[in-house]
Amino acid sequence: MHRQNHSDVLIVGGGIIGIACAYYLMKAGRQVRIIEQAQIGAGASHGNCGLVFLSHLIPLCAPGVILHELKRMFRRTSPLFIKPSLNPQFLSWLIQFARHCNRKHLARVVRARANILLSSERLFNRLFTGEELKCNWEKRGVLLVYQSAAAMKKYAKINQILEPYGLAAKPYIGQALRELEPAISDRVHGGWYHHNNSHLRPDALLQAWKKTLIKNGVDIVENCQLQGFVNENEQLTSAVTSCGNLTAEQFVLTTGAWSTQILSPLGIKLPLQAGKGYSITTDRPSICPQIPCIFEEKSVVATPWSDGYRLGGTMEFSGFNADMVGARLNGLKVGARQYLKNPLGKQIHEEWVGMRPLMADDLPVIDRAVGIKNLVVATGHGMMGISMAPATGKLVAELVTGKSPHIDPAPFTMKRFL
Repeated sequence: MHRQNHSDVLIVGGGIIGIACAYYLMKAGRQVRIIEQAQIGAGASHGNCGLVFLSHLIPLCAPGVILHELKRMFRRTSPLFIKPSLNPQFLSWLIQFARHCNRKHLARVVRARANILLSSERLFNRLFTGEELKCNWEKRGVLLVYQSAAAMKKYAKINQILEPYGLAAKPYIGQALRELEPAISDRVHGGWYHHNNSHLRPDALLQAWKKTLIKNGVDIVENCQLQGFVNENEQLTSAVTSCGNLTAEQFVLTTGAWSTQILSPLGIKLPLQAGKGYSITTDRPSICPQIPCIFEEKSVVATPWSDGYRLGGTMEFSGFNADMVGARLNGLKVGARQYLKNPLGKQIHEEWVGMRPLMADDLPVIDRAVGIKNLVVATGHGMMGISMAPATGKLVAELVTGKSPHIDPAPFTMKRFL
């Protein structure tokens, strides 16, 4: 290798979580190296819709969600697709997911999500004030849009849960909605407007943040595949990689959907599955939304940027692969067409699929690894990686350096599964 092979901290995984961890560890005075199997931000961080969605406190495993999605699947209207599988790990994950669909778990997750998301908002504000990170970051809120009055009314119960955290939305019906967002079709009934949310272009953020890290001395090694760890007396001494053996005092694993296969040889098994998401990136439609929109009945997101536009959504459980299904991409277009006057730009720049890391209880793991003294794991952020990244990065830096955590780490412990 042309570089020294030792660092204070070695981070495995160069997505948004790994980059955030590197930033706060660098700020804490640590010498940091990141290794990434492809390019920085090439995984789930690249093609998502870039919402910093503070108001998304309700987990996927909410009470009643299984019955609701089963009904939609039978009607062929669900954005959820589950490929039949007898894989024991997947079946175990499904069972654990179902067990978490209760009110007691809901209350616990809402509190934990509020803590990490509100922390991330404060950190994003500081980050974009203090660093030159051009990524189309705008505070325009997020608009949840509904075709039917009945579907919109159901959100009122969720909105009540958000009120104590200052994250509740305001309803807009009919013409009032179209005055707020003129791109919405006349066929749409109404929407809930979360004014205090923001959005950004994730691929631009990753590249800008990467440049900032390099400028501040972080060593980034791309196209470097992890092959395993050397573990001596419950302490990692080095990472065996395609770039050679890399040693460090502390190790941080931020490998998203790949985490289970990396942790398993270390004797750590987490209920994590890859949930595929899709997106289509185009130029801006002639009538382009000004506010990011979520078309709730179809679970499709439309995000506008000054230099582009993206539709995203779906949740596909079909194994660990990057296979792209045309019907799922087409579903994004069909869904958007029912809500927008002009759903898509003329020029398609990218069609994308990525694997989101989903824990069975829809809370990330941010914790020291059980049985490994110098390994911190940060994974399982599901669809909230961008939104939770700064607070995750800061918490990981606090775990590594031994500082008091700025948010309660207990809900994110690995021990809840062991």
